[in-house]
Amino acid sequence: MKMKRMDTINVIPFIDIMLVLLVMVLTTATFIRTGIIPVDLPDAKGTHADHKPHEMKLTIKKDGTLWIDEKISVTLEQFEQRVKTGGAEMTVVLYSDKEAAFQNFVGVMDVLKRLGHDQLYIVTDKK
Repeated sequence: MKMKRMDTINVIPFIDIMLVLLVMVLTTATFIRTGIIPVDLPDAKGTHADHKPHEMKLTIKKDGTLWIDEKISVTLEQFEQRVKTGGAEMTVVLYSDKEAAFQNFVGVMDVLKRLGHDQLYIVTDKK
């Protein structure tokens, strides 16, 4: 019995595999947007924390200004008042530029400690 000679390469199985891989990549990829205000986050090796629905997003920019929910520029005193009105169950999510002065971070931590507020997440870039 004589075998049929193959002059071409059958690319159908290759295309099938590539389509399956494409579907897997697209379904498992996460698209993360860290906000409108550009902040260069510090690096950390840790796990991603799930955020609670009742949260305040606080951003410390490179120049030391504080922003709540990327819309409202506040002073440290105004931040303290918002934490008081938010209550102990509110989660504070902190985005701090790694080039920001450490004193700004210490000021925020001091306010939270003084109020006995322990619901805090610090957002970092995972490397």
